[in-house]
Amino acid sequence: MTRKILILGASYGSLLATKLLMAGHNVTLVCREKTAALINSEGTEVRIRLRDEPDHRAIFSRDLPGKLDAKPPQDIDVAQYDLVCLAMQEPQYTNHTIRMLMVKIAVARLPCLSIMNMPPLPYLKRIPSLAEMDLEEAFTNAQVWERFEPGLMSLCSPDPQAFRPPEEEPNVLHVGLPTNFKAATFADEAHNDLLRQLDADISAVRLDGHDVPVKLKVFDSLFVPLAKWSMLLTGNYRCITPTEPRSIRDAVHSDLALSKSIYEHVDAIALRLGGDPADLVPFEKYAKAAESLLKPSSAARAVAAGAPFIERVDLLVKVISHQLGMPNAEIDRTVDIVDSKLNERLVPG
Repeated sequence: MTRKILILGASYGSLLATKLLMAGHNVTLVCREKTAALINSEGTEVRIRLRDEPDHRAIFSRDLPGKLDAKPPQDIDVAQYDLVCLAMQEPQYTNHTIRMLMVKIAVARLPCLSIMNMPPLPYLKRIPSLAEMDLEEAFTNAQVWERFEPGLMSLCSPDPQAFRPPEEEPNVLHVGLPTNFKAATFADEAHNDLLRQLDADISAVRLDGHDVPVKLKVFDSLFVPLAKWSMLLTGNYRCITPTEPRSIRDAVHSDLALSKSIYEHVDAIALRLGGDPADLVPFEKYAKAAESLLKPSSAARAVAAGAPFIERVDLLVKVISHQLGMPNAEIDRTVDIVDSKLNERLVPG
């Protein structure tokens, strides 16, 4: 059965879109009008390295069995879609036209799969130990999520690392680390059947007889996507320094013992919330993967470029850790550095 998927965000979202298109499903990307015109004219290009091949392959949407189109948010008819994927940075959902689209999605009761680093607030409310916590301060505008039913919101750990090459057009994405999207289930089994169908269809795809990395894997545990928190707090947010941004590799490997202590503390927070050790990724596996992450994280690049807001998973983990009675000095220090860098642009002259 061909499914129709709506993906908010044409940058990182084009990676999941390409995998869905390869599996024969149809995708609409929500983006700015100029980017939509480019994608509708030329399609997308995702560069990914297959296992045992030295160079990246360019995969063009126009060559794939699924159909792709792109539209600005005000042109979306939500009734056409089976699933919504949230692939924008969390602060982008405060944009007026995006917020209006989000209201329509919530009212239509469409299942939403987030591939943001920042878990949507309704998803966090599905975890009993978080349901009564005050977490709103970590969000750019928590009101964006008010109309969404928790059971209709799932989270997909965005483990694959990808970026738009700065010298390329915005319809090009380069995949640096082709790991899997790990999705938690919804409350409704009909929606889980849809997720599992997409999982199986993407897994079956072959390119010239080769397996294609970056799968969509479905897990019953709500805590599997939270394994990304340890990675973000150990690597991504520590790319932000009081001076210039550093690579994820340098953030992790400049002091491996300190990195391990941060990583294991965030893991302990996930376990305290109800997670199982099997939900988590061993530090050694992450540290090995970080060796190939030679660029600053997207959060660090955004701060360096002058973004007024970024996704604040660092702040979310700090808020949770303090409410659990599990504060950590290094996590608090990271939050202070990020706060300071973001506040720099608020000071005149």
